Amino acid sequence: MAEVLGMPKELTRRILFTLGMLAIYRVGVHIPVPGVNIVALQQFMENLRGTAFGLFNVFTGGAFEKFSILALGVMPYISSSIIMQLLTVSWPYLAELKKEGEAGNKKITQFTRYGTVLLCIVQGYAISTWLSSGSGGVQVVMNPGLGFTIMTIVTLTTGTIFLMWLGEQMTEKGIGNGISLLIFAGIVSGLPGSMATVFKLWRTGEMPIFKVALLFFVVLVVFYIIIFVERGNRRVPVQYAKRVVGRKVYGGQNTHIPLKVNTAGVIPPIFASSLIMFPSTIAQFFPNQYVKNFATWFQPGALIYNLLFVGGIMFFCFFYTAIVFKTDDVADNLKKYGGFIPGIRPGTATAEYIDYVLTRITTGGALYISLVCVLPTFLIDRLNVPPNVAGLFGGTSVLIMVGVALDTVAQIQTHMISKNYDSFKKHTRVKGRREAYS
Repeated sequence: MAEVLGMPKELTRRILFTLGMLAIYRVGVHIPVPGVNIVALQQFMENLRGTAFGLFNVFTGGAFEKFSILALGVMPYISSSIIMQLLTVSWPYLAELKKEGEAGNKKITQFTRYGTVLLCIVQGYAISTWLSSGSGGVQVVMNPGLGFTIMTIVTLTTGTIFLMWLGEQMTEKGIGNGISLLIFAGIVSGLPGSMATVFKLWRTGEMPIFKVALLFFVVLVVFYIIIFVERGNRRVPVQYAKRVVGRKVYGGQNTHIPLKVNTAGVIPPIFASSLIMFPSTIAQFFPNQYVKNFATWFQPGALIYNLLFVGGIMFFCFFYTAIVFKTDDVADNLKKYGGFIPGIRPGTATAEYIDYVLTRITTGGALYISLVCVLPTFLIDRLNVPPNVAGLFGGTSVLIMVGVALDTVAQIQTHMISKNYDSFKKHTRVKGRREAYS
């Protein structure tokens, strides 16, 4: 099979291993937590569309609305990782650990896992108590009580730990980033259903053929723009001064610092949407009609939601970029190793110049993310696309799908190049030996 596909056996084995792990994940999504009325659960979850739970359900690949053993998905692990990343900047102890190299990173990873378990316990308790209360007049839990709460906490925590282990195995023995691929698989799993919904609307006459064609044209354009921007970067030229050590000359080469247009990735829209939809989520716990009416202002599609959403994306783009990319550290490292930007003095002036360039491209990246994320609103209002369909053809879901796909393809290409280089080096070595003996 490897020869037919033109891929090395090692790469084929890694791809098949990754697909096998994803298949196991998708099986686990359909295993429900015991003690839940499935019919009542579907009715209960239908009332949560347009809240943070609806967004959470997309990232878990539909596991949350089925209340499966993997209902929490990998989101607690991602939340814990983001928290640890923020603490690394503000807490000197973690900052020192990060500087220790591999040993320090192992400790930070261990703390991240502890944080994941803690978040799972808190979220498991909250969800079990919420479902047991029969909020919304729907009795989801057949036998509510302490036993159901403990069982739910243990089940959901175990499911997330299993996914965390599954993602690490995929990263180590498969291809691509395991955690990202799990989210990618969950989002992609909803595409067939969305496509079926579009064709159903076309057959029933609710959506004319030209609107269907326009929808797919918009999707293709959005995919092209995302790929173009995600692969784009600003290359800041760097030169290294020549150094003479003994009889050897070091340095003197020209290189560059690649600054990505979208340094923050998909973190800004996730944070912004979660915060803005928080009022509509909390409103589910209050029977007061005034509270519910107020919460509708913060649901996707509302004008206030869109304005706050764009503003939140802009803020978190700059905030998260400032955290993950330290211009002062970059300038200090350049000065330490004899590097400099042509026309810019080393040190503080270099840091200010990099910050100026990064601010300009981050502004463009934030506007690009905002346009992509408000696309579902345009599809719903102008093309009458169902919300569940529009959410998969635009917004955060598309950013994640394209980003993970690009990263995975890049790793496959790296394996291919590495294999070809090893074969070329082996062939050259053998030929050289034959010439030496002749």
